[in-house]
Amino acid sequence: MDPLTGPALVTAGLLVVAGGLKVVDPETTVGALRALGLPSAPLLVRAGAAAEAALGVAAIAVGGPVAWGLVAASYLAFGAFVTAAHRAGTMVGSCGCFGREETPPHPVHVVLDLALTATAVAVAATVDGAPVAGVADDPVAGAVVVALSALALHLAHAAFVELPRALAAGATAAPRMPRGRAGRRGG
Repeated sequence: MDPLTGPALVTAGLLVVAGGLKVVDPETTVGALRALGLPSAPLLVRAGAAAEAALGVAAIAVGGPVAWGLVAASYLAFGAFVTAAHRAGTMVGSCGCFGREETPPHPVHVVLDLALTATAVAVAATVDGAPVAGVADDPVAGAVVVALSALALHLAHAAFVELPRALAAGATAAPRMPRGRAGRRGG
């Protein structure tokens, strides 16, 4: 089994999860696209989300440099979208990455998207065939890799959803000391 099997499952699995959630409920993605002046019809968002999920499934089940190159391009596009949403200064309450989840655009998304892009590029360059084939070749090790990948997928989802929320809440809740008085005690 290739050492990149687990990271590949997580990278493509996120596309499946995110795409599936947006197919079911495209509204936050519609709102985010609309706020940036991009095409935002719910049917268009659902079609794009279905393609996203299908790409994730194809990358896992079929693999190959073309599928993984498209996965890498997807994460680059997501990173560019989040960067645009963050810089636009528009009221985008959620980037719509995971359907109804409130995920404010945050630089942490861009970092995660770039890491997933690098993973997809590495898989495209080094893994022959489908990641799922390596799992099937060694069922015991494969079961462990799948279980750890599921855990990592859950943690990656939390990093995309909860980490930006926590960072945004921490930035607004942090007390600020008056300038010029830092470090002074007494009167």
